[in-house]
Amino acid sequence: MSTNTTNEVQYTEDSIRSLDWKEHIRLRPGMYIGKLGDGSSADDGIYVLVKEIVDNAIDEHMMGHGKSIDIKITDHRVEVRDYGRGIPLGKVIDCVSKINTGGKYDSGAFQKSVGLNGVGTKATNALSNYFKVQSFREGKTKWAEFQRGELTAESEGEPQSNARNGTAIAFEPDNTIFKNYHFIPQYLDNLFWNYAYLNAGLSINFNGQKYFSQKGLYDLLSKKTNEEENRYPIIHLKGTDIEIAMTHGNQYGEEYYSFVNGQNTTQGGTHLQAFREALVRTVRDFYKKDYAPEDVRASIVAAVAIRVQEPVFESQTKTKLGSMAMSPEANAQTVRSFVGDFIKTELDNFLHKNPSIAEAFKKRIEQSERERKDIAGIKKLANERAKKANLHNKKLRDCRIHLTNEKSDDRYESMLFITEGDSASGSITKSRNVQTQAVFSLRGKPLNCYGLTKKIVYENEEFNLLQHALNIEDGLEGLRYNKIIIATDADVDGMHIRLLMMTFFLQFFPDLVRNGHLFILETPLFRVRNKKETIYCYSDEERIRAIEKLGPKPEITRFKGLGEISPEEFGKFIGDNIRLEPVILEKDTTIPKILNYYMGKNTPDRQKFIIENLIIEKDPAELAA
Repeated sequence: MSTNTTNEVQYTEDSIRSLDWKEHIRLRPGMYIGKLGDGSSADDGIYVLVKEIVDNAIDEHMMGHGKSIDIKITDHRVEVRDYGRGIPLGKVIDCVSKINTGGKYDSGAFQKSVGLNGVGTKATNALSNYFKVQSFREGKTKWAEFQRGELTAESEGEPQSNARNGTAIAFEPDNTIFKNYHFIPQYLDNLFWNYAYLNAGLSINFNGQKYFSQKGLYDLLSKKTNEEENRYPIIHLKGTDIEIAMTHGNQYGEEYYSFVNGQNTTQGGTHLQAFREALVRTVRDFYKKDYAPEDVRASIVAAVAIRVQEPVFESQTKTKLGSMAMSPEANAQTVRSFVGDFIKTELDNFLHKNPSIAEAFKKRIEQSERERKDIAGIKKLANERAKKANLHNKKLRDCRIHLTNEKSDDRYESMLFITEGDSASGSITKSRNVQTQAVFSLRGKPLNCYGLTKKIVYENEEFNLLQHALNIEDGLEGLRYNKIIIATDADVDGMHIRLLMMTFFLQFFPDLVRNGHLFILETPLFRVRNKKETIYCYSDEERIRAIEKLGPKPEITRFKGLGEISPEEFGKFIGDNIRLEPVILEKDTTIPKILNYYMGKNTPDRQKFIIENLIIEKDPAELAA
């Protein structure tokens, strides 16, 4: 007689659980703030937490309450103080700890706000080791403190206060959820400048620096471009609930900064698509010529901002606007027609009133047309070769999950390592996560493409295969990997290859860099160990601390190349503890300036930089002495 030994899991009433608000947020944080991350990407969770709090302060300003916001951010603590109306004192605790509680549901109290449902503040509370809210209102105050969403202390009653009306929030992200996190100053700087551009007249004081804009999106574009190199002066158009600034430069690709109710919609959406389409239609009508859309938009730099009631975003993190109407009324104008009608009227009027700009605009379009036709033949042949090569692409060791897999929770973890040589690519290939990590192997130093035209991307087999592996020939919409990681040796040759690859991306695919997809892999320079412990060090400072910790005469290994690191060890450096250095474009530096500095003629400025930053290699035996 056989006995059934299968342990069958019973599905009963006891299997059904109800989570309270903070448990659900902590169990499924991605539903509320997108991906977690460690701060190396601009859309990592710690920046979303900051934004959720600042958004509430911005909403107060938009409603006409408060002209300044004070923000202080240290390594692990964020403090935001606005001077709006202040949360009603009797609802201070509820507003930061009860789902479906807030002022955003009252469209009379908050018109066209950034935050929609008040979930953001609760998410920040639930995902913080420490959270404090304090409201100042009409001579009284109320405060409460929380730990991971649990109320730990509150003020007794409503004490008197001489402070100005407003709300103060302080929080420390939970380091058990955001592991090894750190705030990157450039990302915060960009975030607060965007707030300033979208709210002309608002002062944001961040860590002692003032962020203020008088001309809105015009100021944004004047910072993002070199006005001397623009093909014509910035066109600035403003209307009720819409503002647009645009010009054409000499760079490749299209560059957009799009916003809805102050939210930077980094993935665009209906309003940006409407702008791109309306621009082509208006230009064709104005010049009475059927220009190709890609010629009209080539090298454009534009900022588009709209304000709508009850916007519909495609995710909780509000990075893409969905298809929707301008207001809740049934027959309301759609976003697409609203933006399209504005461009048709205002841009057409502007070009008629400014014939010199209209002529420069036309010359830029016709130049793009000539350039496109010039490379059409080589492009077709190169694409046919790449299509055949992709079937047996020996340079690419692909992964299974890509950024385009919208149904996968791991798609944002997809990454492509660009390596040089068989030994380095071999170590990564053997130790990688085949689900999300791909490897593209260079056969040596890539071509220096500085000053060359995009024709070289198709003529150079390696560049052509790389652009096809990434799927970025026609823009970022089909990008297959969220992170493009340059992984080279930490020696002179490795640094040169890194520079050459950065030149390739900056010159021909700058929006890949602007959108935060390009990184440098940091690998340890030293291994310091004794019989009991091994410490990997990424800098001289870490090496010195390791020697002090392990005691006299530890074994020190200096890694001079990625190929020297065994696959078993390499797996530790590209797993959960991977260290990535993002390639960030500073707001005051344009791409032509960067490329000219590093890849142009050997200027005195660059010679001085090299001399001041020269590192003399020492033998590991000397280092241990």
